[in-house]
Amino acid sequence: MSKILHITASIRGAESVSRTLSTKLTEKLAAEQNANVIERDLSANDMPYVSTERFEANSTAKTDRTPEQQELAAIADTLIEELQTADTIVLGVPVYNFGVPAVFKAWADQVARAGTTFKYGENGPEGLLAGKKAYLVAVSGGTPVGGDFDFMSPWVKFFLGFLGIKDVEMIAADGIMGQDGDEKINAAHETIEALDA
Repeated sequence: MSKILHITASIRGAESVSRTLSTKLTEKLAAEQNANVIERDLSANDMPYVSTERFEANSTAKTDRTPEQQELAAIADTLIEELQTADTIVLGVPVYNFGVPAVFKAWADQVARAGTTFKYGENGPEGLLAGKKAYLVAVSGGTPVGGDFDFMSPWVKFFLGFLGIKDVEMIAADGIMGQDGDEKINAAHETIEALDA
């Protein structure tokens, strides 16, 4: 049975448009693929930021870690395993101040592990998570997704590609705080409903 990893990063809880849309997409894909879903709400789990000690723990082989390092690396190990075992990744990511939410960057720092999710080869870094499909549900209040001031969606696509996940499809609802915000949200719902997975 295939697995879908659903990651959300909004601080707005049930009011989050990115969470609502990405949940709808996840449920559609799960029904069509008869897949198990792993839920990872980054805003609800006190995602730790990488410190010197945590970086050293994450960089140490599991068999060589001290008990303290095992504890520090546990969250990164779990997040990486979620990525490794997922066939499909659905990301519900809002634009915060033109970029990704801080908790999403913290997640990225935890899962980018040399030798595990990427490696350095003769031609530079190579992603080790190839063969997966990702969907980026991008939502913004005013920033045009894909425009000059959107640093979120290109960064997420680049980061996923760095890990080897190059098949990334984006569904956007941008400028939803404007007068036609409801229309843009409805259009995103329609895009999801019409999606041929």
